Amino acid sequence: QVQLVESGGGLVQPGGSLRVSCAASGRTFRNYAMGWFRQAPGRERVFVAAISLSGGTTNYANSVKGRFTISRDNAKNSVYLQMNSLKPEDTAVYYCAARPSSYSNSYYLSTYEYDYWGQGTQVTVSS
Repeated sequence: QVQLVESGGGLVQPGGSLRVSCAASGRTFRNYAMGWFRQAPGRERVFVAAISLSGGTTNYANSVKGRFTISRDNAKNSVYLQMNSLKPEDTAVYYCAARPSSYSNSYYLSTYEYDYWGQGTQVTVSS
């Protein structure tokens, strides 16, 4: 089992950058594929980015491709989402998610594929 805690959210102007982090408990973090999702008010939770066990494989939603970068540090039990060129439509609560995996290069894109979720961190893009 793993517990996830996000941090790093806040208010940023359009065009700015922000990095959100997710710290995981437990000693088997390297066995979990990780993902970032977001949920805007009144809307469903949607996929943002995913990363495989080793970090060698990643995937992004079309809306963030080229602007966001997901990464992980297995030694620090952490996953990150670097967000650049932020837009007002990026405003949402950002959640990290984890699922155990036996496949080193696999990533997962759907909410139902993940077993563990953090509490979320608010990102607001506004002038």
